[in-house]
Amino acid sequence: MNNLIDLEKKINSELGTKINSTKIKHNQIYAEIDKEDLIDVTLFLKTNKNTKFKQLIDITVVDYPEKPQRFKIVYLFLSHEFNQRIILNYCINENEVIPSLTSIFPSANWMEREVFDMYGVNFKDHPDLRRILTDYGFEGHPLRKDFPLTGHTEVRYNEDQKKVISEPVKLEQNYRNFDYESPWEGTKYIKELKENNDKKN
Repeated sequence: MNNLIDLEKKINSELGTKINSTKIKHNQIYAEIDKEDLIDVTLFLKTNKNTKFKQLIDITVVDYPEKPQRFKIVYLFLSHEFNQRIILNYCINENEVIPSLTSIFPSANWMEREVFDMYGVNFKDHPDLRRILTDYGFEGHPLRKDFPLTGHTEVRYNEDQKKVISEPVKLEQNYRNFDYESPWEGTKYIKELKENNDKKN
């Protein structure tokens, strides 16, 4: 189906109540759905002769910590035959478990693991849901808005133990007295020290 407007009408008429809203923007179709309809909508988009969205490009998440439904889950699909893209999305609460697409798109395996690792979103029926980018025992989810920029732990080489160790982040800064004098003229306390030393001598 070459025309995006016709494709949008086709999707809305075929899927009916499974599509909450659609719009065409940036030469792509954006469709809002409910979590429960993800599998049915995805199967239709992949197998219908008028759509043929046979490639899952990416799965990602947008974090809105101030909203009751904190996460927006976003799926990007591509139809090679018609050279068209569709973006599905729905919103969930922080601790909701959502359906996995691995049975329809095997490539979703690593994408869902990345979403789990970075945002802490859990997928039902995922064959191997574990962290993929962070280290063993990593605390928290780095792409959440409330994750501290410094992280919770730091890794460094310990000269005494002769090995790499992991320890809680310590943001220490020694007190420094800034006098904002020009470095070319020298600071007042150094001048005063020199004057005092000269008087003593």
